[in-house]
Amino acid sequence: MSEILNIAREMGQDLVKVGAMDEITMRKIDALCLPPLHPFLPEDVKRIRKANHVSQAVFAAFLGIGKTTVQQWEMGQKKPSGAARRLLDLIDRKGLVVLG
Repeated sequence: MSEILNIAREMGQDLVKVGAMDEITMRKIDALCLPPLHPFLPEDVKRIRKANHVSQAVFAAFLGIGKTTVQQWEMGQKKPSGAARRLLDLIDRKGLVVLG
C-alpha cells in the first residue's frame, strides 16, 4: 500500500471515530488499500502449489474447486478468476495455513 493511501486510511479511521465520516465511506477507502491482483501465470500457480507441498487434488480441495481447474490453470488453458486470484495471492504470501 502506498504511503498516501496509508495516511488517508488512518485519517479515515479517525474521522469515523469522531463521527465525521460514515463506515460505508471507510469501507470504500479500505477497498482502495487492498493489494492489486496479480495475474498468476501457469508457472505461478504451480510454484505456489509446490511450495506448499500438496498435490493438485489437495490444492483444489483447499481452494474449493475441482482438480481439473487447477490442472487447467497450470497448463494455461484457463486463468484464475478474481476471487481465486485473491486466494492465490494470500496463499503465496502466507501459505495454506491461512485456509486451514
